Amino acid sequence: MTQTSESVTWLTQAAYDQLKAELDYLSGPARTEIAVKIAAAREEGDLRENGGYHAAKEEQGKMELRVRQLTQLLEKAKVGTAPASDGVVAPGTLVTIAFDGDEDDTLEFLLASREYASSDFETYSPQSPLGSGVMDRAVGEDAEYELPNGKKAKVKILAVTPFNG
Repeated sequence: MTQTSESVTWLTQAAYDQLKAELDYLSGPARTEIAVKIAAAREEGDLRENGGYHAAKEEQGKMELRVRQLTQLLEKAKVGTAPASDGVVAPGTLVTIAFDGDEDDTLEFLLASREYASSDFETYSPQSPLGSGVMDRAVGEDAEYELPNGKKAKVKILAVTPFNG
């Protein structure tokens, strides 16, 4: 399971289709639209002081970055259900944790790519501080991760189940 933890993103067919449609749009019609905007702005004259031209070029850069992100994500994606959990935290699992061992202060979240965020659950990326802190830990184990302020937080893994949403 460790091999799949880092190299595979599990997506439902609906999530894959949605991301593929976005990639197809950005790679085709959106590229044409931005090229037209850039050409029109270029016609306005001096490019050094042309706000429309610079805005269109910035938009183009952001769009190309998104195309690269989606391409990489979909190349590594597997459509279907993540392998059944053996009680170990991995991408594609719902994880319930208790903060500082206080079983009344809990959080249930989906450990998955941000692209796969669910409206039903908070989603944490495996690369996030919390995600990397709990990765590969088993039910009953303690984990530690770094907070934005540099302090460490401790959590206990209470439950790990495969996400089938």
